[in-house]
Amino acid sequence: MPTQSLGIGRLLIAVYAIFALSATARASYQLIREFEQAPLAYSLSAISAAVYVLATISLTKQQPKWQRIARFTIWFELVGVLLVGALSLMLPDLFAHPSVWSGFGAGYAFIPLLLPILGLLWLRKHNAPNF
Repeated sequence: MPTQSLGIGRLLIAVYAIFALSATARASYQLIREFEQAPLAYSLSAISAAVYVLATISLTKQQPKWQRIARFTIWFELVGVLLVGALSLMLPDLFAHPSVWSGFGAGYAFIPLLLPILGLLWLRKHNAPNF
């Protein structure tokens, strides 16, 4: 079933695209202007931006290869949110300036935690191929 014909698929892609744009802009600014203040947090912001860009692109494609990339990217995103979220709670001094994923995305209404879960559920429902 084509992604474009499903309203929820379009919404999912739109949210990923918004996160890709905002995370890329934020990470670019942080890396250029403030990197020395919180190198770990800002490096993670840059990684999250790349993940959101790849997820957005791969979700728009219909080929099984791209759907596999989407599934892998979204799993990577979920694991990243969980690991960085836990690390930011255990070692808050490393995240004086939070990244998108620190605190499990608390600064972003927990959307960074919910988005990959919804993405994986959507891919599963629409029979996207496994790895």
